[in-house]
Amino acid sequence: MKKIISLAVCLVMPFVLMGAKTAEDTPPTTSAQAFVLYCPDNNTVICSKNADERMKPASTTKIMTSLITLEEAASCNSEVTFKQEMVAEGSSMYLKVGEKVRLSDLASGMMMASGNDAANAAAYTISGSPEKFSQRMNEKAKQIGMTNTNFVTPSGLDDDNHYSSAKDMALLMSYALENDDFANLTAKKSVTVEFLEPKSKKTAYANHNRLLSLYPYCTGGKTGYTTVAGRCLVSSAKKDGVTLVCVTLNDRNDWNDHISLYDYAFEKYRGVDCKDADFCTDIPCVGGDKDSVTVTGEKNNTIVLKREDCDKIKKKIFIDSFLYAPIEKNESVGRIEYTLGGKLLYKCNIVAGEKIKSDKKSVSIFSAIGNLFS
Repeated sequence: MKKIISLAVCLVMPFVLMGAKTAEDTPPTTSAQAFVLYCPDNNTVICSKNADERMKPASTTKIMTSLITLEEAASCNSEVTFKQEMVAEGSSMYLKVGEKVRLSDLASGMMMASGNDAANAAAYTISGSPEKFSQRMNEKAKQIGMTNTNFVTPSGLDDDNHYSSAKDMALLMSYALENDDFANLTAKKSVTVEFLEPKSKKTAYANHNRLLSLYPYCTGGKTGYTTVAGRCLVSSAKKDGVTLVCVTLNDRNDWNDHISLYDYAFEKYRGVDCKDADFCTDIPCVGGDKDSVTVTGEKNNTIVLKREDCDKIKKKIFIDSFLYAPIEKNESVGRIEYTLGGKLLYKCNIVAGEKIKSDKKSVSIFSAIGNLFS
């Protein structure tokens, strides 16, 4: 029987202070009908109100539309000729019939100018119609884990069956930020689009997300408004390596509320650096072309916790006392777990740093020895 090596230690590891003062336990009040302050690093809701209530997300919908558009553009950044059927009411990047841009430019028009025309153009180009495109939006929403969401319009214009929740929009923004093209775009204060037709046309679009200028740690987001939905805002912020996402729906004081919520979290919480990629050791290997295999932690991560809990984390390393060949490089051979009060916070795979081939001669000898004691 293989023996499991288990090491339990209280973490003594560098952590990031997120403010000089101790914050109140009570989160700041907001004007929002619903809000969520979410930490994607460890899938934690820091504070919320009506987080799962189904509400109108307005143009924050375009986070999904632009994400799908950028995913498509990454494989084929096709030319888009703007047609009459793509015209839409409301906010616009002011495309004219016959003008031509790249598919990725439509994402810029959505995320900067909140262009409903850009959203419609993307829907027709990618799926043939807004109706078919909404099916793709909902498939993606299901993949992300958005359980209180149904998209009908690519632009976010109101429809009785078009809804989402603060928690779902936080999940969407967190997912979208993992896409480098989206993360780079949403962080920009402006984008200049060079038209393919007419070739002489260049238009600069300013980002409607004023939080990029109001709050130094803001890394992106999307505004939204309709008379039914009210003011909606999805944003992200990063300080000292810790990323947070904030969502407010129907909030007349959204800029200040986002800043207050971020300040609260960055003051009250710490980011604990789990530098598991630094873990490295050699484990004996049976039946391989080498006597041992080098193993290491798969990746580094940050766990976000309340200040008072950071020195209470326990770390355990689980790995067999010996391994059997063959072993593929990056194959999982163990794990590192972080717990608080018996609750699992995070686990990281321990992986092989090299490939170990089977040595038939060694295996035969090992089997023969084993048979002597069977």
